Amino acid sequence: MTVTMVFFVAIVSIALWWLLQQNLMAKPWLQEGASAGDRGAGTLPFPAAKVGLWAFLAVVSSLFALLIGAYLMRMGFADWRSLQLPRLLWLNTGALFAASVALQGAQVAARRREIDAVRARLLAGGIFGLAFAAGQLWAWRELTAAGDLVATNPANSFFYLITGLHGLHVFGGLVALGAIADKAWRSFVVDDVRLSVEMCATYWHFLLVMWVILYALLMGGADDLGAICRQLIG
Repeated sequence: MTVTMVFFVAIVSIALWWLLQQNLMAKPWLQEGASAGDRGAGTLPFPAAKVGLWAFLAVVSSLFALLIGAYLMRMGFADWRSLQLPRLLWLNTGALFAASVALQGAQVAARRREIDAVRARLLAGGIFGLAFAAGQLWAWRELTAAGDLVATNPANSFFYLITGLHGLHVFGGLVALGAIADKAWRSFVVDDVRLSVEMCATYWHFLLVMWVILYALLMGGADDLGAICRQLIG
């Protein structure tokens, strides 16, 4: 439970830091100048949709923190045998990184009101995102072909659970990305999609950061961290 709480506090702290960086906790009634007046009294300086997104990401972070904590505790049992990860996961990580970069580019293009660049980079982000999802399914196929099934070992079960849950959120991101891309192709005004593009980029950055953390643990980082935590608890 101590390990779970450490991860929970760490991830929630990062989420809160990001919220503070985005001025979510700002008090608009204390701000001076024309910009505060333009927003009107009692109006949040942060779009409600963004607040909802960050709340959702905080919940998802908590879910993964609990899952990581369970992973670290379960690996201390004698029947645990670490899974040999497919090398394809390195390529998949690169694809997810490329998707995040492409969507960051779409966000920059939206700020510059370059609708054609927004469309192109949304398309690129979608292609790389699909490549990541397909690569994860192929990695599952490699493992099952090698006899590493879900019930073979507790480590296998956690691997499929962790990657499957992350993949589910990737699928949701692809659905949202497709809807935003469709809207961008139908509209010639960048302001119609600017907020959506920014939120989509934020979500995919989150998916990338979360995957890097999970992948590091699955690669063996969990073994070292688990040993340290067990020593501290002992």
